[in-house]
Amino acid sequence: MNTPATTTLPAHETCASCSVYRAANLKKLGVNMARWDYVVALAGNPNTGKSTVFNALTGLRQHTGNWPGKTVMRAEGGFDYDGKRFKMVDLPGTYSLLSTSLDEQIARDFILFGQPDVTIVVADATRLERNLNLVLQVLEITDRAVVCLNLMDEARRHGLQVDERQLARDLGVPVVPTAARRGEGLPELLQTIRDVATGKTVCRPQRLEQEPPALQPALASLLARLKAAYPNLPNARWVAMRLLAGDDHLAKALRSGELGTLTNHAQLAPVATS
Repeated sequence: MNTPATTTLPAHETCASCSVYRAANLKKLGVNMARWDYVVALAGNPNTGKSTVFNALTGLRQHTGNWPGKTVMRAEGGFDYDGKRFKMVDLPGTYSLLSTSLDEQIARDFILFGQPDVTIVVADATRLERNLNLVLQVLEITDRAVVCLNLMDEARRHGLQVDERQLARDLGVPVVPTAARRGEGLPELLQTIRDVATGKTVCRPQRLEQEPPALQPALASLLARLKAAYPNLPNARWVAMRLLAGDDHLAKALRSGELGTLTNHAQLAPVATS
């Protein structure tokens, strides 16, 4: 079994003064992002405080444009932390990545084909079971993920307790408890984003390692064909699984020959500021 990543911090980094130091290393850049070192995707269910996290880190207070060719709002901003520049993209709030809606398609395509350096999944600590569906789907797509366990203040108010260290072990990725509207946990979140982006923290998400025997021949055949036709396709196994599940969006892209260009379509493009 893979050894999962944890969010345990050294003793000298858990003190209040260290948190202040890490927060002081943050410089909110807003939309001033002519260049960047790392790309951070921000995913989550609606009403989890995702936009609050985005605003707190970038200094923005509003959406800045639309996704190219789409009518869906897109917020994009940045921050400088510890000498590195991070571009953050606030993905549409979704409950899954199965591409049954335009919002889900945009979020899924950016995580898969845009290949961000870090994907943060903001989860509501008061409704964790409901939110874990999206978390697990993200972890099937990317290794580089962080769970932002938000609304911890609401959880405490309702008498709920979450063992974030055990959750991190179970998921295989860092879990950072936050109350974003109060700034609680954001210094630790910044440090974790940096560590995952730079490779200091290596995530090992727990996944289903073996498919049902009846599915294996079809999966192996389709996977071999995908790799031959699209050698640079990100996570070809996941794409093959979705095609076998009848994903209409990916099936159309495969039939039209556009599957190989989805990576270019998902890359970051400037958005008009408002």
